Amino acid sequence: MTFEEALAKYFPGAMTDVEFVTGTYNVLRPCGFHAVNSFAGVGLCRDELTRPLADRIRETWGETFNIASLAGMLFLGKAGFRASLHHAPDDKQGTRHVYFALPHIGLNSGNEIGFCYRPGQKEISKACGALVAFREELESGSLRVDLDPEDVEFSLLKQRLIRKLHYGKVPGLVTLTKLAYEMITEDLERLIDLTVDRGASHHAIVTGIQIHGPHQRMYVWPGKMYAVVDGKRRELSPAQ
Repeated sequence: MTFEEALAKYFPGAMTDVEFVTGTYNVLRPCGFHAVNSFAGVGLCRDELTRPLADRIRETWGETFNIASLAGMLFLGKAGFRASLHHAPDDKQGTRHVYFALPHIGLNSGNEIGFCYRPGQKEISKACGALVAFREELESGSLRVDLDPEDVEFSLLKQRLIRKLHYGKVPGLVTLTKLAYEMITEDLERLIDLTVDRGASHHAIVTGIQIHGPHQRMYVWPGKMYAVVDGKRRELSPAQ
């Protein structure tokens, strides 16, 4: 199975990272979100492979606030998330926040799911390394889920994702990445509910999965996206 066939099979509707960021901006503008009046929070994995997408978001929306951790999970808590709320431009109509949250996966071909080639390296590499490591622990049958003080983020990742799994079953990496996407989206929405004053600000969430293809080609599978303005929610898509 070629890369193009695998992309269409596992991530139908995926678009290039440029199309994703541009499309996101274009559909949010009619909702009142612009680079000059909005502040973006970005939740991507720490992996350097995610940097091009982070850079495109920054180039489009201006300086951003990092809200993510290993694998794109959101472990900053209420205090960290609330800090981002104080960085938006002043606006008499209410401050505006745009939150991007996406895990990532390598997809070199249909037979190389979870793998990609990094710039400067000859050997194929794993992505997302944290999710691959979690899956390998599941396969080994010796999963450790207590909080390891020397590996806090990976411990928290396992504790969060284990809730999405069925006992005794080890999901494939595509399924596991989509489960991570679901958990990250749920965590983002909960953090917003806990911290955002909807009477004084407006917000939008942009989610999905970042995909690393052959020859450093970058794609995004769009997930849940909507804007909440004056308490009213509007479903959106970067493909609109």
